[in-house]
Amino acid sequence: MIQHVYERCLMARGLNQWLVATDDERILRAVKGFGGEALLTSPDHHSGTDRLAEVARNIPANIYVNIQGDEPLVDPLDIEALLASLRSDGTVEMATLRRSIEVERDFTSPHVVKVVVNRAGQALYFSRAAIPYSQMAQGTRAYRHLGLYAYRRDLLLEIAVTPPSCLEISERLEQLRVLEMGRNIQVLDAVGGGIGVDTPEDLERVRTILEQSVL
Repeated sequence: MIQHVYERCLMARGLNQWLVATDDERILRAVKGFGGEALLTSPDHHSGTDRLAEVARNIPANIYVNIQGDEPLVDPLDIEALLASLRSDGTVEMATLRRSIEVERDFTSPHVVKVVVNRAGQALYFSRAAIPYSQMAQGTRAYRHLGLYAYRRDLLLEIAVTPPSCLEISERLEQLRVLEMGRNIQVLDAVGGGIGVDTPEDLERVRTILEQSVL
């Protein structure tokens, strides 16, 4: 799965370096085995954001994109959109993605993270619960959050030295730390149809899609 993610990231324009950050030597060897670049990081990080901050302390850059290893169908265009959001607007410190929820089981599943935004497209809240209260209400849409983020370096390092917040611990969602810090997260509409692998059922869906694409 890591190789699929890595190879799709290579297709995104605007990235200068591709790196897998991991605390598992097996993943490190696997990435190097298919010709990728990898860095062994501390096993003590609370989240992927904290792990990326360790990379940022060692490899300086203005913008970092966190692409999780469980997104084998990530669309390169979505990565480019995150980069463009920060490069085109100096006030945006962090950006992520959302996609409309189409089926009730996704709306009620705790494995599908939901996001609500304000009129400026900034995140109001993320939750594993069904928010807003009912997507069946007239004129209401529900959106799932996709676990891709772009950060400016200063904010990324600030997040890493801020203790995990109460909401973050309760929901098990690292991005809530940023909201509790009083910072904004810009939320873009995803163009791709990627599937995050959070359950065995997700893995089977992804395998089927990949097999059909090869055929």
